[in-house]
Amino acid sequence: MTAHPSDPAVAAFVAAVNAGDRDAFFAALTDDGTDRDLAAWAHREIFSSNGRMDVEDVSADGRTLTATYTNATWGTMRTRWAFTVTNGRVSRFETGQG
Repeated sequence: MTAHPSDPAVAAFVAAVNAGDRDAFFAALTDDGTDRDLAAWAHREIFSSNGRMDVEDVSADGRTLTATYTNATWGTMRTRWAFTVTNGRVSRFETGQG
């Protein structure tokens, strides 16, 4: 059974990933000021490799997920995602195998 994030910003992030919608993905985000190349990461890990998230569990605040993440590069793995939301948009996310 698929779980659904209760936080609207996190839900928009997951929906954009699963739709392969680059514009919606970046619209769900706001800059946290950290100097990193998010566009290159997203292209590699999500968009060019057909990334998908099947959310299994959601924290009470809707900002921490356990998901089965699948892409053409790495295959399928269980992952943990933690989100920081600022002004209704994701300002930071961290992910890793979980």
